[in-house]
Order: sequence, then structure tokens, then C-alpha cells
Amino acid sequence: MPAFDLPLTELERHRPDIEEPADFDAFWTSTLKEAAQTDALVSVRPVETGLRLTRTWDVTFRGFAGDPVRAWFSRPAGAGELLPAVVEFAGYGRGRGLPHERLTWVNAGYAHLLMDNRGQGDQYGCGGDTPDPHAVAPGGPGPAVRGLLSAADYHYRRLITDAVRAVAAVRGLPGVDPARTVAVGNSQGGGLALAAAGLVPDLAAVLVTAPLLCGIRRALDLTDAGPYGEIAAYLSVHRGAEHAAHRTLSYVEGVSFARRAQAPAHFGVGLRDTVCPPSGTYAAFNRYADLTGTDPRKEIHAYPFNGHEGGDAVQVRRQLGWLETVLGGRHE
Repeated sequence: MPAFDLPLTELERHRPDIEEPADFDAFWTSTLKEAAQTDALVSVRPVETGLRLTRTWDVTFRGFAGDPVRAWFSRPAGAGELLPAVVEFAGYGRGRGLPHERLTWVNAGYAHLLMDNRGQGDQYGCGGDTPDPHAVAPGGPGPAVRGLLSAADYHYRRLITDAVRAVAAVRGLPGVDPARTVAVGNSQGGGLALAAAGLVPDLAAVLVTAPLLCGIRRALDLTDAGPYGEIAAYLSVHRGAEHAAHRTLSYVEGVSFARRAQAPAHFGVGLRDTVCPPSGTYAAFNRYADLTGTDPRKEIHAYPFNGHEGGDAVQVRRQLGWLETVLGGRHE
């Protein structure tokens, strides 16, 4: 797929006005206040993985409405000091899979929590273990359209709340330095990490690549691929539902979360990405922290000939080096 979005020189200046509901902050304050009425952690059980250099626990924490959400928590075996924690969010259609699938961060010396995606896990990888008991509102079969006509019922209200609660959960786990908590994700995971950065004011850093849910209105006009295509397909059947859908989507717009974030931020984007168009990533990057009165460290890496895979392992290598410098050394 050739480049199809704005030229790079325009992307670097792309700061679109975002249609933000007047009660955006009140909506999320109320949602998170309800979720925080109980302690985050439910259970932490050690699991045998066959890995001798990594210790892993099966974690259950309370997410949206107190629903149990599963996660894998891993630490380098033998690490005795408090470690910074990387909370990772998985991509669209994935679950947490198996505990030995994601080892980069723990091998780099971090504590690592990989959150399961409620109601997902059946499209890629090795599955998930967290049902979504609230997925009964009108909408199509895919998560991106479940409850689309009401912000209160929308799937991403629940999933974003889970992401915020995952941060609270990891901070209560043994051997974690709560002051050095980092949110990480690609695609849908990047959108969740960005939402967490906008809703949790004291994250140490956020690393996102090709984030979903950024520049949503423009993305729906540009692409029929991936989750945006599911939304377009739903609206092609439910003619006249556009206003309600756009209003719902405005409550989960990643650019709105980015404007409220203040942690140091590292972005990556493929300029031929038709799943999460690059203009959405640049909109979030260019408007990052513009409501907070802060000027956090931030950088973005563009890959002109790559699509949704972005910089892949090259980007991860950059993330590792950048995070090391931001945290000022991993260990006490």
C-alpha cells in the first residue's frame, strides 16, 4: 500500500480541532470513581512456565464495574530490589495469550504486567481469559461496535477503565516501584496506553505505536481496514445512526486523552498504515499535553515505507533505549 495520508511535512504540523463533549472530564471522573470503590487486586497466584530466568504470576484485578480482569505479571528471577513496572496493553482481537509470549520487557529488567482484553482474544494469538458481561447493548459482533450508540454502554468505556485499573493493580504488586510505572502498547494497546496517560496523571512514561482511536472521524473517512472498517460497516446498515456513533466515539478519542497527559512520551508510526492512519498518531503527538501546562519530553519516529507494523523490532530497540534514559537507570 503506497502512502495515502497527508505528506510528512503536513503530518508534522497536523493539529486538528477535536470535537470534544463538554462533559468529557465529568464522564471519565464518574466512571473511574465508581470503578475505584474497591481495591484493585483480587488474587495473585504463581504459575509454572518452564522459564528459569523469569517468575510469573496469574493476576486477577477488578476493572470496570468491579469485573474480574486477568493479567500476567512477570519479574526477572532473582531480582530483589523494587523494579519499575511496564503495564502493556494488547492489540485488537488479542487476549493475554500464554505467559511466555511477551518477554521483552521482563528480559530488559522490568516488572511486566500484560492485561487481558475483556471480550476479546478470539482473532489472534493464543486467546484470552476475561469475558465481558456487559456486551449486551445494540452493536455488531466486533468489539469496536459493541454498544456504539451510547457512551455509557460502549465497549471502550469498559476497556479503558480496565486499563486505568491495571495501573492501580500493578502498583500494589510486590517488588514494584509505584512511582516508576509505564504504559506501553501498539495499535489498540497504544490507544489504551494513551488513554491511561490522560487519566492517570503520575505515570512515569508512555510508549505508543500506531495507536487506535486517534483522529477517529478522519480515520473513518480514510480507511475501511480493521476496527474502523467494522464501524463503517455497522453504519452502512444502520443509516442515520452516525450522530449517536460519533458522539460515543468522542468520549474515547485518543487525542483528547493525549491533550490531558503529562508523562514523557515516545511514539512510533508507519506512514503507510491503513489500519490506524498516521494522521491520527500525529494529531495525538502534536497535541500531547497541551491542556496540562507542562512540556514533557516527547519524540516520534516515522517509518515511511512501513504499514501497521511500523518500526517493529527497530522501534522496540528505540523504546528500550529511550525508557532507560527517561527513568534514569532501572534499579535503585
